[in-house]
Amino acid sequence: MIEKKDLQFDSIQSCVIPYRYINTTIEFLMITSIKKKKWIFPKGYIEYNLTAFESAKKEAYEEAGVIGENETSELGSFIIVKNDEKCLVKVFSMQVAEELNDFPEKNLRRKKWMKLNEVIEASDNVKIKQLVKNLFEQLTKNQ
Repeated sequence: MIEKKDLQFDSIQSCVIPYRYINTTIEFLMITSIKKKKWIFPKGYIEYNLTAFESAKKEAYEEAGVIGENETSELGSFIIVKNDEKCLVKVFSMQVAEELNDFPEKNLRRKKWMKLNEVIEASDNVKIKQLVKNLFEQLTKNQ
């Protein structure tokens, strides 16, 4: 749902931070970008007939082959400038319920489950690093 305050941006994307529990360890799923092969989380433009979270879940399936739970929270947002366009990126958490062997972008990306310290090292985005740390603290409290 696009809100009035979002209209100051040229475009809006949604991003999802997929996570899972392995025993008591929390892991996050990162994928590589297609062009630069940087470690990122699934994200894309919000489709007009989907909510920001529904769109993020769709990206998680297409780009990383994961299907998640419907309970989530918006973790925050950040702004990126691409081709002189100001884009707002809304970030959501998603607990992974199923990991598929076959998915649309399987041959275009690598994916890797990482612990918090690996995500912090792999990501170039300061805001994403902070959002992952916040999510980790929230998940740790709930265990």
